[in-house]
Amino acid sequence: MNPVPANSRVWLAAGVTDMHKGFAALAAQAEAMLKQDPFAGHLFVVRGRQGDLVRVIWWDGQGACMFLKRLEKGRFVWPSVKEGKVALSPAQLAMLLEGIDWRAPQRTWRPLAAG
Repeated sequence: MNPVPANSRVWLAAGVTDMHKGFAALAAQAEAMLKQDPFAGHLFVVRGRQGDLVRVIWWDGQGACMFLKRLEKGRFVWPSVKEGKVALSPAQLAMLLEGIDWRAPQRTWRPLAAG
């Protein structure tokens, strides 16, 4: 997947989505449910009912783009709320797509002082 463009936000739609929908239907859902313009260049992430499939849609200024990922094992970590939206950072999106729990990542320990 392309890196997240500099001025773009990443929006995750809480709950589940019908994964048979194409870009037009998902863009309409983003506009209605997330209260965001689907043609603003932001990334919208939705998850299927079983939790092993996500779609990321965005408008790159020239056309509609859609990324689909299915995990062979496990489920994507998703918010427990049934409705609404969650803003993610590009790093959290990368963790989500890798199947990592993006809500509480383990940071490496860093010393407070040298020597």
